[in-house]
Amino acid sequence: MALVPYEEGAGWGVRQLHSPWASYRFASRTIRLRQDWQRLGVAAVVWDAAVVLCAYLEIGGIDLRDQSVIELGAGTGLLGIVATLLGKGFFVCLFKAIYNCSARVTITDRAAALEFLESNVQANLPSELRPRAVVKELTWGKDLGNFPAGAFDFILGADIVYLEETFAELLQTLEHLCSDQTVILLSCRIRYERDHKFLKMLGGRFSVYEVHYDSSKDVHIYKAQRGSRKDDF
Repeated sequence: MALVPYEEGAGWGVRQLHSPWASYRFASRTIRLRQDWQRLGVAAVVWDAAVVLCAYLEIGGIDLRDQSVIELGAGTGLLGIVATLLGKGFFVCLFKAIYNCSARVTITDRAAALEFLESNVQANLPSELRPRAVVKELTWGKDLGNFPAGAFDFILGADIVYLEETFAELLQTLEHLCSDQTVILLSCRIRYERDHKFLKMLGGRFSVYEVHYDSSKDVHIYKAQRGSRKDDF
């Protein structure tokens, strides 16, 4: 799940987290998400890192059409929903066969969140795109046999770098899902020394670059790919 800390005294932000609904505007559509803090906690509310990464995908010139995309620790599903909307392509007739050029998006979380996640995804995608977004269970480091190795063009994660005991499993999962061409985009706040530790671990296995910083929300976006360059954070 997308695990992030809950900080007391955050005023309006805390009230928003406890609201049963959250609405956003991306890809020329209003996305209205159900939240469920009381039942599912931090995994069932929208955090700033997801909003910032959605905005980056929309305005950053990243073409998701005809790409295979997976989101890790999806929570409410905002990021996966936006990726599906932005990846909307077109139908091409090739030798009397119809080819769909839209993105293929896999939206993952642990079992306890799947029903909640699926309801948000289905409620916010137009009918023609629903078959292009699949909700699947993924516990990092444990369900990898259900996902073909190196099969994804993009791996997305928002606020999934928090619990140090999950770092090794997260890295194992990223390595399994990646090919040499895969682009990993992770958005997060850098709150603690352990966050820097994860970036160092990531840089030991991938080439890592900071590609965006939203100063208003204090959210960083990092891009990682396989390669020889290893950044020192």
